[in-house]
Amino acid sequence: MNVSRRGFLAATGWMAGITALHMKLNVNWNSLRNSFRSRARLETLEVAGLAVTCNLTLPIACVARDRDRTVARANFEYKRYNGWPEVKESLLTGTVNAAYMLAPLVMDMVSKDVPVKIVSIGHRSGAVIMVGKDSPYRKFKDLAGKRVAIPSRFAVDFLFLRKMLAREGMSVKDLHIIEMPPPDMPAALYAKAVDAYCTGEPYGAAAQRAGYAVPLRMTRDEWPNYICCVLTVRQELIDENPGLVQDLVNYVQGAGRWLDASPEHRSRAAEISSARKYFNQDRAVIQYVMDNPTDRVTYGDLRMIKQEFDDMMELSLQAGTLKSPIAFERYVDDRFVKAAKPVSIAL
Repeated sequence: MNVSRRGFLAATGWMAGITALHMKLNVNWNSLRNSFRSRARLETLEVAGLAVTCNLTLPIACVARDRDRTVARANFEYKRYNGWPEVKESLLTGTVNAAYMLAPLVMDMVSKDVPVKIVSIGHRSGAVIMVGKDSPYRKFKDLAGKRVAIPSRFAVDFLFLRKMLAREGMSVKDLHIIEMPPPDMPAALYAKAVDAYCTGEPYGAAAQRAGYAVPLRMTRDEWPNYICCVLTVRQELIDENPGLVQDLVNYVQGAGRWLDASPEHRSRAAEISSARKYFNQDRAVIQYVMDNPTDRVTYGDLRMIKQEFDDMMELSLQAGTLKSPIAFERYVDDRFVKAAKPVSIAL
């Protein structure tokens, strides 16, 4: 072999080695970059919610997780929304991977093949039907032909209203139903733009504490196992990181137990949730919900019971918000609640 040929082969081998090294570095860099991206996604899990006390377990879970230095895993961040349509859109697009949602709305989304699942409930009770303190309305027949506001036809508050009307032989056809954002309802009642409203707290308590409204009916009296807001996650999060979903459920379940453990905890929860980062509301109003009466909203029993969801589905079918039945297993993944180890929360 002459020198030029040996040199050519050496150069060729050197170039091949450089190319292989370059390819290896590219592969390693891409893997590292993807790892950084994945890690960044998991450093904080945003969970959407509304500023309602039915969502109160969420800010408590977020604060507790942030202060738990014994774990080196993703934090939870409360992302406040003003309405259910915006929360739904964010789940649809993947802007958020988890949210507190209206249970019938989740059923409807899954019936349309949106890949989301309920993994926990967030509360029990917590809805009220409010009328003016000086009004003559003390039973539902008094409201015939009157304007009654609801948050959404997918809201369980609407199902509660239908149940109460049925007891007096009435239906929503006997009322003039208006859909309205819950924060607008107290002022609308005060201005007599509506005659009554049905919603979740604290928007009933706000008007009651101000002295111009009283509850016509409360779920604590009429439907104590009522559930409305449920923790819902995208299927891709379940598939890609079931451990993170389990952590979230553990903290939500722990928050529920902590909230109902003592009046002091509920007062602390009012302080935490009233902050701008969370509900950005008057602490005194949230405290009023916690105290008047103390079971106005409850959080200690966060079991997922199939029959309760089946009953809610049947009520939604009767209301026309669901067009056809949907199997429990299609919209609920209860393995996380079954495996839950509620976190011991100390705030």
